Amino acid sequence: MADLKGGITRNGAAYHGRMLNILGQRYFPKSSCETSFSFETNSEPGQFVPVHVHPHQDEFILVQEGELHLKLDGVWSVAKAGDLVRMPKGVPHGYFNKSDKPARALFWVSPAGRLEALFETLHDMTDIPAIVEASAAHDVDFLPPEAND
Repeated sequence: MADLKGGITRNGAAYHGRMLNILGQRYFPKSSCETSFSFETNSEPGQFVPVHVHPHQDEFILVQEGELHLKLDGVWSVAKAGDLVRMPKGVPHGYFNKSDKPARALFWVSPAGRLEALFETLHDMTDIPAIVEASAAHDVDFLPPEAND
C-alpha cells in the first residue's frame, strides 16, 4: 500500500470515485494509505453493522449528522452529531441507527490493514454467512447475533 497522497476528497464523493454498498448502507472511501483508511457512511433508520472486533486496528467515528447507538465493549451509548467515538483494537463494537432519521458519519481505522479490500469484497453482497467468512479472512471478526442485544 502506498503513502498518503495529498488532496481533497469532496463532500459526497469517494477518493477513487466509487460508492460501495455494504449491508445496504452507502460507503464513500475518503482516503487510503498504509497507516489509515477513512470512509463516510450513510445509515438509514434501522440500518446497522453488528458487533465485531478489529484485532489489529483502532477505529474512530465522527458523527456528522443524526445519531448512532453504539455497543462498545458490552455497553450501550448514543453518539450525536459532533461526537467522536474511540474504539480500541480488540474491543467488540457495533453501531446501529435506531432513530427515525438518517445518520452520516466519518469512520477511520489505523493502521489501514485489509479493511478497504474487505469493503471491495463485500460490495453488493447479501449472503450473511459469506459476509462473515469474508470478514474473518480480512481481520474483522463478527460476534454471535446475541452480542447485538
